[in-house]
Amino acid sequence: MARIEPLPRSELAQHEPTFQLIEQNMGFVPSSFPTMARVPNLAEAFGALAGTIMNAGLIDRGLVQFIAHVSSAAAGCMYCQAHTAAHAGHLGVDTDKIDNVWTFETDDRFSAAERAALRLARDAAQVPNLATDTHFVDLAEHYNEAQVAQIVAVISLFGYLNRWNDTMATTLEPEPLEFARHHLEGHGWIPGKHAPPE
Repeated sequence: MARIEPLPRSELAQHEPTFQLIEQNMGFVPSSFPTMARVPNLAEAFGALAGTIMNAGLIDRGLVQFIAHVSSAAAGCMYCQAHTAAHAGHLGVDTDKIDNVWTFETDDRFSAAERAALRLARDAAQVPNLATDTHFVDLAEHYNEAQVAQIVAVISLFGYLNRWNDTMATTLEPEPLEFARHHLEGHGWIPGKHAPPE
């Protein structure tokens, strides 16, 4: 159960255009956004930052979601794992690939370029941070510096989201919850504190 309830959408009329964009992109509005709206200007500032990072267009949108997913799993945030897996599915990424993201090092579905990005996502999201120069040598074989910057930006953005949602025990919305139950539960995922109240 959420430790701080999101504000009702009816009280956030000024955010309605943003909500509609989010719904078009994700299929729903994350509960974290109307909770952030409790802090003046935070929802607007975060929305601008997240939109810039996630939609920079420098790397494939499916890979963006995988980077977010792997970094969220490394940080232990079940809420963000459900969101990123569901969003990858919403973008048309093969569900078998989503189901097997944690075997990216050996699974033929993942390219050497994807492996380099996901390796950094896994290691940079841990505390203490395990990123090394070797990660960047590997990334340079596949990506230019702007693309690497977007990869790191996605990892960093989800560092914030992982802390926010895990600390707040943000309640999972029906769409990502259902997706996670079908595709992530066999891989160590549980809704835990993010489960909707019964």
